[in-house]
Amino acid sequence: MKLSLFTSNVLEPTQQLLFGSSDVANTTSKHIVHDWNISYVNVNPDGKFERKVIGVNGQWPLPIVEAKLGDTVIIHAHNTLDWPTSLHAHGLYQNGSAQQDGAYAVTECGIPPGASRTYEYKIEQVGTYWIHSHVQAQYLDGLRTPFIIHDPEDPYRNNYDEEIVITLSDWYHKDSRTNAKWFLSKENPDADEPVPQSGLISDQLNPSYKFEPGKTYRLRIINISGFITYYFSIDGHEFDIIEVDGAYTEPYRAKNVYLTAAQRMSVLIKAKDTTDVNYLIHADMDANQLDDIPDDLQLNLTALLYYDASHDNFAPSEDIGLKSAFDDFNLRSLANVHAVEPDATLNLTVEQQVVTDGLNRGMINRIPFISSPTPTLFTELTTGILANNSKVYGPQGNAYITKHLDMIELVVNNYDEDGHPFHMHGHKFQVVARSTEEYQWYDGVNRVGKWNLEKPVYRDTIRVQGYGFAVLRYRSDNPGAWLFHCHIDWHFFSGMGVVLIEAPDQAQKRMSVDPLLAEQCRQQGMFSSGNAAGKKGLDLSGAPSGIYLPEDKPLIPPDDDEDDDEE
Repeated sequence: MKLSLFTSNVLEPTQQLLFGSSDVANTTSKHIVHDWNISYVNVNPDGKFERKVIGVNGQWPLPIVEAKLGDTVIIHAHNTLDWPTSLHAHGLYQNGSAQQDGAYAVTECGIPPGASRTYEYKIEQVGTYWIHSHVQAQYLDGLRTPFIIHDPEDPYRNNYDEEIVITLSDWYHKDSRTNAKWFLSKENPDADEPVPQSGLISDQLNPSYKFEPGKTYRLRIINISGFITYYFSIDGHEFDIIEVDGAYTEPYRAKNVYLTAAQRMSVLIKAKDTTDVNYLIHADMDANQLDDIPDDLQLNLTALLYYDASHDNFAPSEDIGLKSAFDDFNLRSLANVHAVEPDATLNLTVEQQVVTDGLNRGMINRIPFISSPTPTLFTELTTGILANNSKVYGPQGNAYITKHLDMIELVVNNYDEDGHPFHMHGHKFQVVARSTEEYQWYDGVNRVGKWNLEKPVYRDTIRVQGYGFAVLRYRSDNPGAWLFHCHIDWHFFSGMGVVLIEAPDQAQKRMSVDPLLAEQCRQQGMFSSGNAAGKKGLDLSGAPSGIYLPEDKPLIPPDDDEDDDEE
């Protein structure tokens, strides 16, 4: 789909001083207002099965949201569903506006059925983002859309003629609540993820795009899946990567790339000079993720790239899919910013095993994140000095407290056989190290794998390889409560995440709980102040507790080792 700016209701321009990507006052900034009635719609995008999905204003797919640096995007969201919803602008820092982050049970209680709230995004970043629900696995029911933020000072603007947005997604015939209930149940002791029935490109099967000879196109590719990683390529064409997750990169030539769930990428691609041949666009599912592959599941999706739609002369397929040698660790930031030594290190181990409640859960440091009756941010804002004590956020709150302006190093060691795409709210991080083989972990002292401290790429979502590790660094300069979680929705739903509690003293000076959000908590039997149980002090009775992986159980289950030996 080609971009067409500002199809929404645009109010009078305002003047605003920008902080972030530009320090220059933008006198043409606008308030862009959307009114979204979030409701059910019946659709059949894969041509196999008509189902109820979540749309906006009676339509699905949702409209693309567009803005430019300096604008303010306002979404008036009204929930007509039969369960809570929320909107998360994936990748936006929300610096000073953490209650706009949309993370259910972390920064709000969600919008109750029949209620409304307004999300206001002050645009201080540029790049390719997306908006999606952050309630359970709800966005797998269709509540997601691209969010494109244009940069008036785009360093690559003179290198391309047009932009095209391409989304990649997995598609389920059962609704997300049904799939989630089965996934996290004793009927599924191995935590096999629900397998999608289809994949979609731009919410369609076999869509088509048009190139004009001689033009250069910026493709903004967004993986809006809840599970599947896609390998992307175009027959007969190479391209230059110029942006990932809203951060500019040095141009990096590639023939094929992968994008995990939630990752984004902009590439520049030069069109051919002739029109006698058309080409296929490929998006191949990572079949290694699937425990079972149904016979009717089309793993390799295609779209048609026409130079001349009057003929069907297509170039031979060059699709190699999972054989791709692409490694996004080789990307370098366009910003001349090198990694610096950390002030503090957080060691996070990723596991997926049966825990004390008899369910196979995702977890960090042996504890699954299970939301409490009080949103984490509200506990941070209302418990005074006690907000600096991680216990106040509850036994299942997985809270890690960081000091204001510290450089934080996250060492993420993955003891699960599968790779996991971890997303950080409130920040981008530098990717400074990653494993190069299985069963390679970083102990914090002896460096293994690949390291790069010179202009490391910035991302907000990174794949931590199976039985491997990643080392990430970020500046703790955004007071609030920020999730760091696996963006495979089934895994986060089962507990694979932590909350980074950033500078509680600063957060309390800058923010207070929005009365509307407090009332919406009350309407749902939740709390807007106090500890994780809505009480004073450390009386946490009523908060989730007692669910963990005992210390005497190995991080890698013995049956996993046996499976690997058999292979």
